[in-house]
Amino acid sequence: MQTHLKRWTDALLEWLGATSAADDGWDRWVAFALVLLAAVVFDLLLRWGIVRGVRKLVTRTRVKWDDTLFSVPVLNCMCHILSAILLAALLPVVFEEKSPERVVVMRLMQVYIVITVFRFVNALLYAAFRIAASRPAWQNKPIKGLRQTGQGIAALICAILIVSILLDKSPAILLTGLGASAAVLMLIFRDSILGFVSGIQLAANDMLKVGDWISVPKYGADGNVEEVSLTTVKIRNWDNTIVMLPPYLLTTDSFTNWHAMQLSGGRRVMRSVSIDMTSVRFCTPEMLDHYRTIDLIRDYVDQTEQRIEEYNAAHGIQSGERRVNGLHQTNLGVFRAYLVRYLQNEVPVNRNMTLMVRQLQPTETGLPMQLYFFTDTVVWVDYEGIQSDVFDHVLAVIPEFGLRVFQNPSGEDIASLRGPGPQAAADVPPAPQNAPPAPQDAKAPASASPE
Repeated sequence: MQTHLKRWTDALLEWLGATSAADDGWDRWVAFALVLLAAVVFDLLLRWGIVRGVRKLVTRTRVKWDDTLFSVPVLNCMCHILSAILLAALLPVVFEEKSPERVVVMRLMQVYIVITVFRFVNALLYAAFRIAASRPAWQNKPIKGLRQTGQGIAALICAILIVSILLDKSPAILLTGLGASAAVLMLIFRDSILGFVSGIQLAANDMLKVGDWISVPKYGADGNVEEVSLTTVKIRNWDNTIVMLPPYLLTTDSFTNWHAMQLSGGRRVMRSVSIDMTSVRFCTPEMLDHYRTIDLIRDYVDQTEQRIEEYNAAHGIQSGERRVNGLHQTNLGVFRAYLVRYLQNEVPVNRNMTLMVRQLQPTETGLPMQLYFFTDTVVWVDYEGIQSDVFDHVLAVIPEFGLRVFQNPSGEDIASLRGPGPQAAADVPPAPQNAPPAPQDAKAPASASPE
């Protein structure tokens, strides 16, 4: 090989008008250039033959994963490795053994081989994780963070090998030296190390996936997860702002993941309306007759009244006795029964989930009557519409049961207590002059006792 290179070098120098005898260094560098040119041509031929041939084969197969694994970037990087190996095999022939030029060139050649291998591993990792991302079991997993972790480890190994080659030292010696500066390295790569560990925890425990709706009120995050990488979790809020959080914050602090709610098929409504407690009273026969005109609770009123009469009769309580004795229906109890039937029959609720109407602890703002149920949809707009329709109806129907909603007095309420002002009196039109006198109420006899 060296003889052929010598002959080709002399021929090229003679064609250029120079001879090796004129300058002994020319022939080596011309041979070096010829070897580089041969490696470039070999690389082009490999890419033209192997890449095109392999791509034709994989496109004809039925499976799809090989199209990604044997993609053009992966095959190109593989061809670069083969051409680098050829170059490393030919370069020792060019230079004298143990010459300074040969030592420098061979070290640079080894560095180039390490870089080409790293590029091939990097492309292979990218293709492998793309294949994994297409699998149903890996859908919406933090693939990007795991891929970046693998690429980071490969880059660290590549850097150690390059430094060891340039310094002509064993990689073990470098790793020993790195142990002394581990504290500095951990400070520099703190976010990457914590992100790597957090990414494994998030993926292993299925805590977070791309597309999940999460809420982290402490950091102003409330929206969908768009990306999970080695150092950041990208969240698009509902107002289209972007929040970037380090992954380790999601493993050290609490956050709410709404994905389980979206899969359940029902979203919870838990709201209450405050009842004025002074409007709660026992039902009179006239009130019960009025409640019987309401279709949803007609059977409830009759069945409950029958049960109460049987109980009172069994305990010797007459119907005309005071209401504190025995059992009696209240307008608030009838109203609560109405709300339960209204939710069950008139509202699109998820019947496989909890539905109830309950009283909460009375406060200075009244008696909270809470509606607790789940809608049959998790779509935000539809959910808010159902919730609003329910409480529109509740607020409108409360007076039908002789109840009042508790509400703090407004300025208009206070003004009405003071009576009409001068301006309000001036606004009242005067009575016509020919108007008939107002009828006088008949006075009660003096002996009549007031009721």
